[in-house]
Amino acid sequence: MDFKSFKEMLKRIFFVIFTAAVLACHAAPKTQPMVEGVTNVKPDEQQQLVIKEVVNLIESYNYKKIQINDSISSIILDKYIKSLDQGKNYFLASDIKEFEKYRYTLDDDFKNGDLSAPFFIYNVYAKRLNEYFTYSLAQIKTKFDFNQTDTYVYDREKQPWATSSAALNDTWKKRVKYELINLNLAGTTEAKNVETLTKRYQNLQSQTSKTNNQDVFQILMDAFTESIDPHTNYFNPTNAAAFNEDMSRSFEGIGARLQLENEVVKISEIIAGGPAFKGKQLSAGDRIIAVAQGDGEFVDVVGWRLDNTVSKIKGPKGTKVRLKVIPVGKEMSSKPVIIELVRDKIVLEETSAKKKVKTINSNGKDYKIGIITLPAFYADFKAANAGDKNYKSTTRDVRKLIDSLKTYDKVNAIVMDLRGNGGGSLVEAISLTGLFIDKGPVVQVKDLRGKIEVDEDENSGVAWDGPFGVMVDRLSASASEIFAGAIQDYGRGIIMGSQTYGKGTVQSSIDLNKLVNPSMLQRVAGLISKDKTVGTSPSSANPADINLGQINLTMAKFYRVAGSSTQHKGVTPDVVFPSIYPMDKIGEDTEPSALPWDVIPSSNFKAVANLAPVKAQLIKNSEQRIANSLDFKYLKQDIADLKKRDSEVSVTLNEAKLKAERDAQETKTLARQNELRALRGLPAIKKGDKITKQDAFDFIEDESLKVMGDFMQQSGNYVMNLGVTAPKL
Repeated sequence: MDFKSFKEMLKRIFFVIFTAAVLACHAAPKTQPMVEGVTNVKPDEQQQLVIKEVVNLIESYNYKKIQINDSISSIILDKYIKSLDQGKNYFLASDIKEFEKYRYTLDDDFKNGDLSAPFFIYNVYAKRLNEYFTYSLAQIKTKFDFNQTDTYVYDREKQPWATSSAALNDTWKKRVKYELINLNLAGTTEAKNVETLTKRYQNLQSQTSKTNNQDVFQILMDAFTESIDPHTNYFNPTNAAAFNEDMSRSFEGIGARLQLENEVVKISEIIAGGPAFKGKQLSAGDRIIAVAQGDGEFVDVVGWRLDNTVSKIKGPKGTKVRLKVIPVGKEMSSKPVIIELVRDKIVLEETSAKKKVKTINSNGKDYKIGIITLPAFYADFKAANAGDKNYKSTTRDVRKLIDSLKTYDKVNAIVMDLRGNGGGSLVEAISLTGLFIDKGPVVQVKDLRGKIEVDEDENSGVAWDGPFGVMVDRLSASASEIFAGAIQDYGRGIIMGSQTYGKGTVQSSIDLNKLVNPSMLQRVAGLISKDKTVGTSPSSANPADINLGQINLTMAKFYRVAGSSTQHKGVTPDVVFPSIYPMDKIGEDTEPSALPWDVIPSSNFKAVANLAPVKAQLIKNSEQRIANSLDFKYLKQDIADLKKRDSEVSVTLNEAKLKAERDAQETKTLARQNELRALRGLPAIKKGDKITKQDAFDFIEDESLKVMGDFMQQSGNYVMNLGVTAPKL
């Protein structure tokens, strides 16, 4: 049975177990303790259902084969509290002591669908947060002495929990003082600074008051799933939609990005090609105050949460939406303009694969190199399954770019830039690799039963058979590591950059609604309609509107064709550069719950070249350039400075001292920038000048292209001398 068939079998099993578990008798959830002085948020029936079944799925099908027990309960509690108050700025020691009674009971509670404990903990947090905002607002008009030598401890994670509100008041008061100093240093008046900070805290207080049970449930589920492994994740309905839109690089709506500003939704960007762009009636900065569906009544959205407003504006392709808008530059008291738009499918081209061409000179010879920047491995599976021949996918987009680079740009080599690419579709990683190798294994997958499947590129021919390189960094993960690892194992190209993230696990996305009998959804809808709990997110009694969300469940582990796992260790480049990201803070090897690295037998693959002799000279040349590079010199200084700053937990509240420190840093940064600009023949800049996008210099990319120049020369000699099969030059 192949991996796809195995997943289909599991889905059928899921349905039976899921429905049976729902119908089974469970202990009734305990009564949730109420917290005085705050609007208590409570879980709803569908969340109680979801938590039970997520426990069941994890225990039955997670790759780790883990049981949710007292030990896991303890980890969940610590993670949940930390996610709410990592800096120990809100909870009191007495709160933490009270929460201890839940340390070894969450496992049993979750199995019974009992969420009373974590929601009680959140409500205590909300109370403390409200106390903090109220106290801070009262302190803003205080006449602070900015000449004192006191300090603000902004990171209290390693300190004990405060024993009283009075003890925390000092921290909150100093934070207000620090924020006022920052506003002072920006050059605005004292009165304006007080007004600005007051509005900031009032906004924070208002938005916090809009927190609903979906928000709380998501925080809890993040703490729960992270306790199992770093990549088993639950998404509530809103986050699930965002995840799937990101994967498909498309959505249906008006084609505008929105943000919340002073309780009003503002358009931050118009997306090219969408209805808003084509209609030319909306502009960045316009504010939306009401929304109507079709010819229906307008609903005022001022003061709404951003996600609720977005859900009103988005909708199926071909449907009409009307907006009441205050144009940018107009007062909020101005008469609104009514704009009518027909929703359409929006393709996010700016986050899709792109190309550019650069020319480098290596030992007197010019080479044109095509650079394909790939931000993720995406695919619009919904469109593909619907039979859309022009569905969006990584491989389709990259193939077109390669054709253009070959036909019109006449490049000598291609570099795939996977820096910051966190992965995505496993299917796309396999098919993309197939554009550069002529059939053969790409990745091995070991499922939770221990069975190993070899996934191959089955299409003959390649889209590009010339010199090839891949750029990676610490944020290159998952599908990026599959692709880079296969290119490296086949000897198909040179991998350049820093060690990758190390995510070598496979997740299956499971729509929880599809695992539940429709009659069960009807029952849940009925229960929710009867329980109008304060703090519950909007629901209706219609079963079609019940959305249980989605779980991405770790069900397999992938391995390179040579047998090594990328889990934990990632891919080590052939030519290594210093990492711009802290290796000890980012990566799978920093995750306590991560699966270990291991090895399985090699697949039956045939390398296209042995590039080891070529790599030795490439490494030597690159190391010499890096040693003499001003950019890399400053990068190494930045890495050292970052480590120093990372150990700091406080900042001075003496305005003159803080200004002197920042002025010194600005002077140092300006001098550095001008030194680098002079090196590139650019004019010097003065303090306050903005650096244009055209002036930006990517020295990591530059060094990668120089490595490719060396590669084209060195591998040419290698082929001639040793007669091995290698990529055509």
